[in-house]
Amino acid sequence: MPATSSNKPYRVGRSKTGLGLFATKPIKKGTRIIRYFGPILDSRIPEQDEIENKYLFELNGRWTIDGSVRKNLARYINHSCRPNAESDVRPRERKVFIRAIKNIEPGDEINYDYGTDYFKAYLKPIGCKCVSCEAKRKKLRAEARAERAKVKARTERKVAKKAGPKASKKKKLNGHAVGKPNGGARA
Repeated sequence: MPATSSNKPYRVGRSKTGLGLFATKPIKKGTRIIRYFGPILDSRIPEQDEIENKYLFELNGRWTIDGSVRKNLARYINHSCRPNAESDVRPRERKVFIRAIKNIEPGDEINYDYGTDYFKAYLKPIGCKCVSCEAKRKKLRAEARAERAKVKARTERKVAKKAGPKASKKKKLNGHAVGKPNGGARA
């Protein structure tokens, strides 16, 4: 299959959390990357208000974009607590653009903060899987292991200190040890 070149500075690829959107070219801070689009839903219409999928983008209390259409590549942008992009919401125009807030290098995953409502409802119960949260959890696990090892070593030193003088004195009979340090007899 021949390689196809794209004018788009992004591609869909495998991410830790499923699929994600990755930069293929350098993207400068402030650059508009992609538009989040799909059918506009009105919350005053009961059938449209009952639609449930994970690609809904709320513009305001009334209007929501249903981003589940396959042509909407912006739906692959994942959440991050330390994002490199942000959403530029224009409720009057009923449009959402994703804009870079940092310089993004080729190969970097494009991500933005989904907001507190989405985070509390969907991400907090299962744990955020963004890079910064994973690093934080890894650091906390390492600190907990180090603390457990320190407590274990301290406990072993206390046990050795209490048993130390008694355990080191062994009775010998003709050059052979008669008893074990734990008090058991040797045959």
